[in-house]
Amino acid sequence: MLYYLFEFLEKEYQLTGASLFQFITFRAAMAIIVSLLIATVYGKKIIVFLQKKQIGETVRDLGLEGQKQKAGTPTMGGLIIILSTLIPVLLFARLDNIYIILLIVTMLWMGVIGFIDDYIKTFKKDKEGLKGKFKILGQVVLGLIVGSTLYFHPEVTIKENAIAGIVQKGSEVMPIAVPEIKSMITTVPLIKNNELDYTSLISWMGDGAADYGWLIFIPIVIFIVTAVSNGANLTDGIDGLAAGTSAIIVFTLGIFAWVSGNIIFSDYLDIMFIPRSGEVVVFIAAFVGALIGFLWYNTYPASVFMGDTGSLTIGGVIAVIAIIVRKELIIPVLCGIFFAESISVMLQVGYFKYTKKVSGVGKRIFLMAPLHHHYQKKGYHETKIVTRFWIVSILLAIITFVTLKVR
Repeated sequence: MLYYLFEFLEKEYQLTGASLFQFITFRAAMAIIVSLLIATVYGKKIIVFLQKKQIGETVRDLGLEGQKQKAGTPTMGGLIIILSTLIPVLLFARLDNIYIILLIVTMLWMGVIGFIDDYIKTFKKDKEGLKGKFKILGQVVLGLIVGSTLYFHPEVTIKENAIAGIVQKGSEVMPIAVPEIKSMITTVPLIKNNELDYTSLISWMGDGAADYGWLIFIPIVIFIVTAVSNGANLTDGIDGLAAGTSAIIVFTLGIFAWVSGNIIFSDYLDIMFIPRSGEVVVFIAAFVGALIGFLWYNTYPASVFMGDTGSLTIGGVIAVIAIIVRKELIIPVLCGIFFAESISVMLQVGYFKYTKKVSGVGKRIFLMAPLHHHYQKKGYHETKIVTRFWIVSILLAIITFVTLKVR
């Protein structure tokens, strides 16, 4: 909103300093400051409100050290993250940008699904919460909306090369612009010709196959949104783990968004230029600020839990950002913590069922799944587990950056 206000003031009244709002870096800086202030200052008031409403966590006895002391800790703290993100975005982002619209829709959509799940657990005293099939349905529908929008919307375009060359006009050197194209090309890490066009996967259909690229692209988007949101949900098991690792992941995606949306840096790094994607940096800045601000109250011992309101929302937003900046195939590396947590659960359940079917006695690979509970069972303190997972997440983020140039 402020973007449009200052744009008007600059055009009509030549207000000094109004042009600052034309710079993404300035608006991103303002967004992260405002989101941090909202999360830290008003976050406490939200926690007090949740306590008054007796919206506390119901903890199942899993035999973990310090677990019983967490019972009654306010949950639904994801509301802090959502509000602290959306308010700065509404103030500083361009709200006519298709990517910003998609991210706002994603945050609200997943926030509602998570809120319903937490509401059922808290007020209906049903520990299972929202039935899994309804969660999956909500994630699938969101994936369908995101995939369809990105595939069919006319403003979702790329430039395979930022500029075609330069031409000299008098004393000035001018870049030769490359036209925008409608394409679903994405980045493949560690490959020399590191681009994949999803339509090439159905080239066997013959002429006109490109018209049906959505048959491949949309299901992939649905899978990614569902997988990452559930991965984030599984990671939210001990104080500060999900919020901290997510902040690292989102910050990394912010660098990708800034580079991909900047014609100079995308040309220098020889990566595809995505017009209008630079605006996503403002959303990401607000999101990072909200996550760090939430950590103020979520680090051990936590004063509030994010609940599914937060974890499902975080995962959904991360997935959509990665797809927007054409880095979704790097998710297994960048979101390696989410991936490991999810794989640990699938291996544990699969191996237990298999051994029970074969020998009649179910066996386990891990002491407990998800993975962070395995280390708790081994006697590691929560803070040590969280800190080491953060370190691993930082290493994975660095590896992800390296994939920009290592092909």
